[in-house]
Amino acid sequence: MRRRSFAAVLAATTLTLGLAACGSSDDAAGDSAASDTLKVGVSPVPHGEILKYVADNLAAAEGLKIEITEFNDYIQPNVALSEKQLDANYFQHIPYLEEEVATKGYKFTALKPVHIEPLGVYSKTVKAIADVPNGGVVAIPNDPSNSGRSLNLLAKNGLITLKDGVGVKATEKDITANPKNLQFKALEAAQLPRSLEDTAISVINGNYAIETGLKPATDSLALETGDDNPYANLVVVRTGDETNEKIVKLEKLLHSAEVKKFIEDKYQGSVLAAF
Repeated sequence: MRRRSFAAVLAATTLTLGLAACGSSDDAAGDSAASDTLKVGVSPVPHGEILKYVADNLAAAEGLKIEITEFNDYIQPNVALSEKQLDANYFQHIPYLEEEVATKGYKFTALKPVHIEPLGVYSKTVKAIADVPNGGVVAIPNDPSNSGRSLNLLAKNGLITLKDGVGVKATEKDITANPKNLQFKALEAAQLPRSLEDTAISVINGNYAIETGLKPATDSLALETGDDNPYANLVVVRTGDETNEKIVKLEKLLHSAEVKKFIEDKYQGSVLAAF
């Protein structure tokens, strides 16, 4: 009895191993295919459009497959990268990344600048910066890096004065002169285009302006320049992954002459190549 039981167990074990061996080839093939794919989280415009151009026109020559996931906010792409749902993300600039790392402890590394989305001032009613009315409501982004950026743009255009040296970390408390008694309203960046119905002016991130049909180069009352602009958008990866072969290939393609021409031709000054 024992001998028959042992034989049966041995036969069953051999069969199980055989089935596992038969399945391992398919599993390995699946794993191999997955390992060739780079998962990147993006804002839809212009990041998603730029990356789709790379995926459709340049990636195959480098043996690279790119899976694009779009996000409509500035929070989830970093969460997904931290949780390893993504291999990289492409939606943010260095001041925003530094703020995220400081508050949330992410172990991320920023790669080379790809493009700049100039921040702009827009209005449904005002035709020029000088015409902003006394007591007018001004909407600005509510995240610290972009709110400081907005206040600097307003200061450069003479609407307010800021304390010397506050730079990108400026807050409303740093306003030293507000001759038109402007009323500031901080909103999530994605909501700013909708605020135009209720404000004198709104300071809107370039990606959200373009998404809603605005043309920063022609529709804005004031627009950042690309000169010494610290807000270039770039690819961000988990620290240690910057030398990953797929990431290196992606960086090469994003900084190619073909991508620079695509940005120039498609956006006509509303998005600026940063390389």
